Amino acid sequence: MMPEISLNILDVAENSVKAGAKLVELTVEADFADNKLTVIISDDGCGMTKEQVESVIDPFYTTRTTRKVGLGVPFFKLAAESSGGSFDIRSEKDKGTVVTATFMLDSIDRMPLGDMVSTVHTLVTMHENMDFVYRYRVDEREFTLDTREFREILGDVSFTEPDVSNYIRDYLRENTQEVTGSNNI
Repeated sequence: MMPEISLNILDVAENSVKAGAKLVELTVEADFADNKLTVIISDDGCGMTKEQVESVIDPFYTTRTTRKVGLGVPFFKLAAESSGGSFDIRSEKDKGTVVTATFMLDSIDRMPLGDMVSTVHTLVTMHENMDFVYRYRVDEREFTLDTREFREILGDVSFTEPDVSNYIRDYLRENTQEVTGSNNI
């Protein structure tokens, strides 16, 4: 199993890349009053058939040709359910996929959220042909990063340009710290 939730998010988001998505939306929401951490990853990629959706949680099922097992989604499911939470995948062929994982915040078996700044920064800078919307919410505080807005401002300037890449990382870090406050996620 992966040591932090952010690595599971990265793995599932990379599946969206492979599915040909043009837009991936990542939502991370901590609701301390409800004792839940909810992660939603949705894309507009090629989607899956009903049979593929049923098979995707099986570690011995993968669409990859480089290995015979696919552990990312089964590990994500196990991590959520081990904390007393839940896991759901909904997909429609040619329309996209939505993965929802809910973790119980106070569970001793819940892994830490981890480094979402690096996860989102990596996705945004390594997949410039795609758009990402990242929503991060802790109770009533939240922020959103939308690469479509960055593209409007930057025009043809690459997200991998050092100044732009550093700005994106700083934007994510500062807003994450502001939203998280003193909460331990």
